[in-house]
Amino acid sequence: MAHFIDRRLNGKNKSTVSRQRFIRRYKKQIKEAVSDAINKRSVTDSSSGESISIPQRDISEPTFHQGRGGNREQIHPGNDQFSTGDKIERPKGGKGGGGGGGAGEGEASDSGEGQDEFVFSISKDEYLDLLFEDLELPNLQENQLDKLVQMKTHRAGFCSDGMPSNIDVVRSLQGSLARRIAMAAGKKRRLSELEGQLALLLEQPHCDKAAVALLQKEIDTLKQQIKTVPFIDNYDLRFRNYDKQPHPTSKAVMFCIMDVSGSMDQATKDMAKRFYILLYQFLTRSYKDIDVVYIRHHTQAKEVDEQEFFYSQETGGTVVSSALKLMNEIIAERYNADEWNIYAAQASDGDNWADDTPQCGHILRNKILKAVRYFAYIEITTRAHQSLWREYQNISQTNSNFAIQHIQGVEDIYPIFRELFKKGRQQQGAA
Repeated sequence: MAHFIDRRLNGKNKSTVSRQRFIRRYKKQIKEAVSDAINKRSVTDSSSGESISIPQRDISEPTFHQGRGGNREQIHPGNDQFSTGDKIERPKGGKGGGGGGGAGEGEASDSGEGQDEFVFSISKDEYLDLLFEDLELPNLQENQLDKLVQMKTHRAGFCSDGMPSNIDVVRSLQGSLARRIAMAAGKKRRLSELEGQLALLLEQPHCDKAAVALLQKEIDTLKQQIKTVPFIDNYDLRFRNYDKQPHPTSKAVMFCIMDVSGSMDQATKDMAKRFYILLYQFLTRSYKDIDVVYIRHHTQAKEVDEQEFFYSQETGGTVVSSALKLMNEIIAERYNADEWNIYAAQASDGDNWADDTPQCGHILRNKILKAVRYFAYIEITTRAHQSLWREYQNISQTNSNFAIQHIQGVEDIYPIFRELFKKGRQQQGAA
């Protein structure tokens, strides 16, 4: 078994292998920092990595060193204060006391080691890999494309230059055979003629020895020239050539639906924003580009931009079916389910008019869930569940592409997201 170790250096002259080993070793601390960083980002901001801080105590290594105990002898030049047997007090730490206290305003360490945090940056790919490790996108399908393009590698004949691993042995040997035939065919014909003349000359009773020697010399010369033709040459080598060609890929649209009635305060909206950030960045792992549709609603629904979606203030009651109707209209108008992978996430505090809840269930069962790949509902509240939760709970029991989760605080967002998209969830729901 062959083992390949990549020891190429990255842009900062640090070993890539060592970097990957460091990330694996401190994955727990890094993942905690990554999950805390999502609140600082916009929903569609996934183009950069993240700066990670790890406390010094978490990366400290056990060390062996010489202790201060035992009997020691020291010679102090110019000693005029101490005599043999005197004990010297240990310098006291802190300000003005020596012993590493220093004169600055910070708190220095009396052991010579500070407690500064170790800060390093991770790339976008490393950031997303850590954030969405062990997650998968349910109901992912390759749909027809008219917008997104993905480059795929295809065979494109042969070329004379390439990597040794791409050598085509058969083509190279064919080239070698053709070259040897071209270079030696004339000489071999001449050799065959000379050998025939020599045989006829030797059959004569009184052959001319000088003529025999001349023919033999020419035959030996031709044989030597034929032997010098190499079996294979650099000109014979042929490598398999590969070319990248554009291919259709799946395309996706993400619907963000949020209740903005008077009961939804800004803290609740901020928690919903964190969830939408996670969902958008997770979808970018499977799609090159994504359409995002923001729908906010109270008693009426409206398609808005991101700024208005999260920060515009509204008052009044809640009619959830208005948002579902608008989503269904947008799908019918702009997003054909046969061409688009449609995903939706709805955030609410659970409030809804009681007589509107059955209508929400009807729209979901008969229209929306037949078109979407996955619909996730998160209820952000610390109160008891109301009729909307119970209706959605019944839907989730009979539809594998519909899931609901309850979020009570900020600390629940990332675990809930992982629960919604963990690997195998789709099979469990189908079972």
